[in-house]
Amino acid sequence: MALSSDQEYLNRFGEHLKGVREGKGISQRELALRCRIDHSDISKIERGERNITILTVLELATALEVKPKKLLDFE
Repeated sequence: MALSSDQEYLNRFGEHLKGVREGKGISQRELALRCRIDHSDISKIERGERNITILTVLELATALEVKPKKLLDFE
């Protein structure tokens, strides 16, 4: 179980990821197909329920056609 500060960070990352994805007009299923991640995991990441690895960040960034820094650059 994540500490509340950790959970807040996961939630903010998930919200940011969702915003980037929606800004590109990409559905969760399409993103999942582009980066070989199950669509239910995309949903869990966006809801802050999944702590991901740097390799997953790289896959998501590639699928969204952004630099990994963009996914990690949020307040």
